[in-house]
Amino acid sequence: MSVNPKLEKFPFQLKPYQHQLDALKKGWSSNAFALFMEMGTGKSKVLIDNTAILADKINFCLIIAPKGVYKNWTNIELPKHMPEHMPYRVITWVANPNKSQQEELHSVKETYEGMTFFVMNIEALSSKKGQMAAEWLGKKFGATGLIAIDESTTIKNPKAKRTKAMIKVSHLFNYRRIMTGSPVTQSPLDLYAQCEALGPKTLGFESYYAFQNRYAVINKRQMGAHAFQQIVGYKNVEELTQKIDQFSFRVRKKDTLDLPEKVYTVRYIQLTDDQATKYNDIRNEAMTLLESGDLVSTPSVMTQMLRLQQILSGHIKTDEGDVVGVQSNRPDAVMDILEEASGKVIIWSRFRYDIQQLEKLINSKLGPGTCGSYYGDTDDEARANLVRDFQDPDSSVRVFIGNPQTAGYGLTLTEATTVIYYANDFNLETRIQSEDRCHRIGQKNTVTYIDLISEKTIDEKIVGALRKKIEISAKTLGEEAQEWLKLDPKSKGAST
Repeated sequence: MSVNPKLEKFPFQLKPYQHQLDALKKGWSSNAFALFMEMGTGKSKVLIDNTAILADKINFCLIIAPKGVYKNWTNIELPKHMPEHMPYRVITWVANPNKSQQEELHSVKETYEGMTFFVMNIEALSSKKGQMAAEWLGKKFGATGLIAIDESTTIKNPKAKRTKAMIKVSHLFNYRRIMTGSPVTQSPLDLYAQCEALGPKTLGFESYYAFQNRYAVINKRQMGAHAFQQIVGYKNVEELTQKIDQFSFRVRKKDTLDLPEKVYTVRYIQLTDDQATKYNDIRNEAMTLLESGDLVSTPSVMTQMLRLQQILSGHIKTDEGDVVGVQSNRPDAVMDILEEASGKVIIWSRFRYDIQQLEKLINSKLGPGTCGSYYGDTDDEARANLVRDFQDPDSSVRVFIGNPQTAGYGLTLTEATTVIYYANDFNLETRIQSEDRCHRIGQKNTVTYIDLISEKTIDEKIVGALRKKIEISAKTLGEEAQEWLKLDPKSKGAST
């Protein structure tokens, strides 16, 4: 373990926890290193601190993260953790920038006496424009730069064009980092492309197929005139683990002793065009006309806020009482979180439509019986069975979806260490009660709470008020409600 003589006395903005300090001690000076740190253990801070410690060797950091995550770096992580004595700037990638955003992007060409962070979403590397931009950055700044791939499982498919582009860009940088809580989501073969981003032949193989032959058990199958190979198991896994351990740091929440009891974070969700149009109709005119000809109107401010929240969630209720789906990115964000999170997960939504749609989606993607729901329509026997199975660590039930008004009181759900708020209730009491379903006697681990938020919408105000323990119904009786309704999701260019 290489230790920087200055590390113990480094002027961190926030003192690292012991496991974060251990991660820095092991990998701060490595050209290639993996932070396999479970969600909620603070891998973002480790990366930022590592960048600051290397400031005498680098002046540029390219951060690549999924669409719902990358704005966290700009809005939360960098301001919170970058040491105060170090000047830095943040430039955020936008595929179709407006004038001010274009000026910000072009500023990367200007000399800067400090650290430049360029934050980009991984989806951009699926486009030629994004690939060219990332390659330009690597060629210009790579010799004195660091690249970090946040949630590196997004490049686990070695055949994907995006993965190939990401690996090519990564190799242009002198320092390379990959970061994720669960590097293996489907099989040990997920590791190849992620590790390849750290450098050519990081695992010692010329190709993915050579890697596969070493660690997969393959049977040759014949179906009619077609022959193919089927993976039926894995081998030499201990050897693979030992290789990975040489250039990685692994920590799980249950292994840490000094984390706070609750960790709060957000996942930003970009609105679809359909959502943005309907949101602004309701926001500006207090009504919208659907393609079917059905009218949605809002006779009061609270109803207006409710309809706006429904649109953000992915549906809307007409004046006739019919529920109509609205295209949304929110379900995809949930599936991304489920892939990243380890252990059992609770999802809260105030809307029946969300609960029903998510249950269908999760069971179709992760397997029948993986997910169960608890809301007004759930009968007593099904409720009792779901709680029992969710609390059983050996049960296949991994995801509990509930309405906080129905399931947010009295239940014990301490098997969960991750909680997603899909659509918040306006009621402060139900928020507090629902948080405590898993944070109570019997919970031995830190709990991570994730709020899904669409920028420049009432999401931001609702979550902010609830976290500050402000009763929204009282808060919005005055003029502040009108201020909330002035938020325009189209006031910033969409980032892709």
